[in-house]
Amino acid sequence: MKRVPVGVEDFKRLIDEDYYYVDKSMLIKEVMQEVVVLYTRPRRFGKTLNMSMLNYFYNIKEKENAYLFHGLEISKDTDVMQHQNKYPVIFLSLKDMRKDTFERQVEKFESMVSKIIEQYAELLNSSQLDVYDKNMLLAYRKRESSRNDIEDALLNISQCLEKHYKEKVVILIDEYDVPLQHAYLQGYYAEMVNFIRNVFSAALKTNFALRQGILTGCLRIAKESIFTGMNNFSVYGITEEISTSQFGFTPNDVHEILSYYDLLAYENEVKNWYDGYLFGKQEMYNPWSIIHYVKKAIQTSDQTPVSFWANTSGNDIVMRY
Repeated sequence: MKRVPVGVEDFKRLIDEDYYYVDKSMLIKEVMQEVVVLYTRPRRFGKTLNMSMLNYFYNIKEKENAYLFHGLEISKDTDVMQHQNKYPVIFLSLKDMRKDTFERQVEKFESMVSKIIEQYAELLNSSQLDVYDKNMLLAYRKRESSRNDIEDALLNISQCLEKHYKEKVVILIDEYDVPLQHAYLQGYYAEMVNFIRNVFSAALKTNFALRQGILTGCLRIAKESIFTGMNNFSVYGITEEISTSQFGFTPNDVHEILSYYDLLAYENEVKNWYDGYLFGKQEMYNPWSIIHYVKKAIQTSDQTPVSFWANTSGNDIVMRY
């Protein structure tokens, strides 16, 4: 019997360690129709796992992990599979940008940029880059860049990646809204918005090395505040009818999970407890609650549903409003 994937957000670990996986690989085909796209969903709905999946699929440095997609629905699409492990990828999660001051937030971002250079250390010796490029990258690595250079970091690094690999770059940004929400609560929102706007505008709007930009978050920050002037930008929230089934569990997903773990007798009760969402016109279940219910039901003699999702994250911004 497959393991129950409580808290597993790394796609490779989930497949390699034989966890139960609800196949959301067709998201890959859907994002290929976009240039820059933002998906907003509630917390604990599989956003980070999906971004991890996209990284393993696109990333030119993950060719040895191509087997992860064997047998998944996307593997049947020969046109999409031609793009597997073909592009350099910049994958950032902003979930830890929760510092108390704007200066510390920028320092955290500098640290994240430095780690990108670590991942692509081959650029520092690339015959495709000139001395100026290498010195700029080295400054990023040592965290010695100016504020302007830091704001242009994703742009500059992606342009160097394109020169080296001769392929355009995929930029994945998970939990894009965390630094903005924290800045609002701590009183430096205007500074943070300006910084994030400059970073995103450079990387996602004026970047000729960009193939695709994909972002996820919980909140839909006003497009005019940080995505100003992006005419290549799509936002798909819970009211849209695009990609509705790719984040969270559909009724059919839940039926198959309960069947696999011999819990179909409790399907109606599970529906009454955890079937509380409508994305576009698609009925959806909270995956966090379903996964925890299944784990509880198979490890104990108690199959009674309880609330698993409540208090799984801070609600400070709700209290403020």
